[in-house]
Amino acid sequence: MTEALARLHPVTGPAPRAGLDLAAAQRAARDLLTALGVDLADERLRETPRRMAGMYAELLTPVPFTPTTFPNDGYDELVVATGIPFHSLCEHHLLPFVGVAHVGYLPGERIIGLSKLARVVELFARSLQVQERLTTQVAAWLDEHLAPQGVGVVLEAEHVCMSLRGVQKPGARSVTSALHGRLRDDPRTRQEFLSLTGGSRV
Repeated sequence: MTEALARLHPVTGPAPRAGLDLAAAQRAARDLLTALGVDLADERLRETPRRMAGMYAELLTPVPFTPTTFPNDGYDELVVATGIPFHSLCEHHLLPFVGVAHVGYLPGERIIGLSKLARVVELFARSLQVQERLTTQVAAWLDEHLAPQGVGVVLEAEHVCMSLRGVQKPGARSVTSALHGRLRDDPRTRQEFLSLTGGSRV
């Protein structure tokens, strides 16, 4: 079993987040802001710790779903969803990275509802992440649930931790890919997927 698959919940994806304590998160947010010199006695900032705790709880809580699949009645070409918007949180700085995902597969015996491709991306994006792992987790989920002939995932994202701090290069985008099965091993199928996703840069 791959490392990516080992992180999967048996049915829906990541295991439900245990130990969520909004009151403790709010106290911690208050302590952090106070330590940074923020005057929480200011009426405009009084509710900021509560809002901050609620925001992170929302961004870090995956929304489970039922992976509806259907018998494949003989379709043997690529299924690709491009430009799926996503956002996640960098696990190193808790700053967002935002971009689009291109997800495709070459069906085997089962196909999946098209909207579920976007759901899978969102499922794994709602966590402290690095883009590389997010890419491989989406691909691994499709492999596990569909047993397709091939899977391709390309993520393009701008990282706020790179845009606003450190090297401060706004507009720079990171591109990651995960190609499995025929999308990795068959040059023609691989090229078709990358062409459909604008992936000449991958």
